Amino acid sequence: MSLELRFAALSDVGRVRQDNQDSGYAGPHLLAVADGVGGAARGDIASTTAIQQLRGLDQAPGNDALETLAGSIHLAHNRLADLVADDPELDGTSTTTTAMIFDGTGVNVAHVGDSRAYLLRDGELRPLTKDHTFVQSLVDDGRISEDEAKVHPHRNLILRAVDGVHEPDPDLSRVEVQAGDRLLLCSDGCCGTLSDADMAELLAGEDIAYVPGALVAAALDAGSTDNVTVVAAEVVEATDGAEAVGTALTVGAAAGEGRPTTSTIKTRPTDAAVEDPEALRYAPLPPRRFTWLRRSAAVVIVLALIAAVLYGGYRWTQTRYYVGVSADKVAIYQGVNWNLPVVDLDEVHRVTALPVSVLNQSTRSNLDDGIPVTSRTAAEHKVDALIDDFCTQRAAQKRAEAAKKKREQQAREKRSRKKGTTTKRSTGSNTTTTTPPSPLDQLCEAR
Repeated sequence: MSLELRFAALSDVGRVRQDNQDSGYAGPHLLAVADGVGGAARGDIASTTAIQQLRGLDQAPGNDALETLAGSIHLAHNRLADLVADDPELDGTSTTTTAMIFDGTGVNVAHVGDSRAYLLRDGELRPLTKDHTFVQSLVDDGRISEDEAKVHPHRNLILRAVDGVHEPDPDLSRVEVQAGDRLLLCSDGCCGTLSDADMAELLAGEDIAYVPGALVAAALDAGSTDNVTVVAAEVVEATDGAEAVGTALTVGAAAGEGRPTTSTIKTRPTDAAVEDPEALRYAPLPPRRFTWLRRSAAVVIVLALIAAVLYGGYRWTQTRYYVGVSADKVAIYQGVNWNLPVVDLDEVHRVTALPVSVLNQSTRSNLDDGIPVTSRTAAEHKVDALIDDFCTQRAAQKRAEAAKKKREQQAREKRSRKKGTTTKRSTGSNTTTTTPPSPLDQLCEAR
C-alpha cells in the first residue's frame, strides 16, 4: 500500500505582537516549523533562513533522510553565522527548528528548540519531540511536575537553538506511519497555550485543510500572546482518490509575512508594562546591543579576576618561609623557592654567620633545594637547630683534639724517662699570647 500526505499550514502574528517571527512549510515530503527568537535582532530572519535551507528537501528522500535533515540544519546555522558577520545588528538572532521528511512509510524527524511535533493515531496524541528548555530539564530531573512546568516563570527559556554561534545538535528520530495518522508541527504559541486534549480534539475533528485555522483560532482565543504557526498533515492511501490540498505552502516570515512596514502595522492590545518574554527566550545567546562594549568589559573583568588571583597568590607566597643559602651562608628567606620571569617570589630575610661549607653533604644539598617551613618562627628554630648541631659537633671535635694532644704529650714524657732525661713542661713566661676566638667559636660561644 502506497501512502502520501495531505497537508495544510497557517501562521498568524497573533493579537499582541507587531511582527511575525515564525515561519512554516508544508509539502508532499517536508513539514517544518521555525520560531524565530531575537526581537530587535530579527528572529524573522533566522526562521526564514532555516525554512529556506530546509524546503529544498521537499522531494522523494533517499536512505539518508535523517543525515540530510541534520545537514540542512547545520547549513542554516552556518548561513546565520555569515549573516551576523555581515550585519552585527543581527547578533543575537536564532530560531527553533522542527522538521520532518515523509519517505512513504514513515517520517524522519529533526528537532532543535521548543517548537513541537505530534502524531495523532486512534484519537491519542503522541509527542515526537522533547523541548530543549530549562523547565524541561527540571521535569527530566524530577524537580518539578509537568503541570508546574506549564506555569513556571522561566518556561520560555530555550537551551538549544539554531543561532550561528552554538552547534545546533538536533535530536533525530524516525517514526512509522499508517493511513489515518495525522501529523502536527507547531510553534509554542500554539502548544504553549492549548492542552494536549484540546489539540487532539481539533486535530481529529476537522478536515485537514481546516485544522491549522482551527488550532490558530483556539490558541488566540485561549490567550496566546505569541505568534502562532501550525503545519498539519494527514497520511492517506495514494490510491483512495483523495484530493491533495494544493501545492507546497510557505507561511509566516519565510513567505514575506514577517516584519510589516509602519503603515501596515495594526494596533493590537498590549500591556507596555509587561516585559516581552520573547526577548529573554534563548539563554545562551550573547546580548544584542553594544557588543563591542560588553566584550571589552568582559575582557577587563577577566583580566581583573586573573590579576586578583595572581595578587592573592603572591600575597600567600609572602606568608611562606624557607631556609636556604645566601653568599655561602645559611639564610632565612621569605616567600617560596621558585620565581616567575617578571617577579621574584622570595627575598632574604636574614643571613646567619653559619657557613654552608662546614656542614655535611646531606645538609648542604637540602639547603641548596631550600628547606620549607610554615612560618618565620619555624625558620628561626630550624636555623638554631643547624647551628646547635654544628656547635655540638665542633665541641666534640675540639675535645677529641685536646685528648689526642694530651696522649701525645704523655707518650713523649714516658719516652724521656726511659732515656734518663727530664723533659720540662712549659710553664709559660711573663708574656702571655692570647689567640682571639674565630668567628665560628664566637658563634658557638653565643649559644
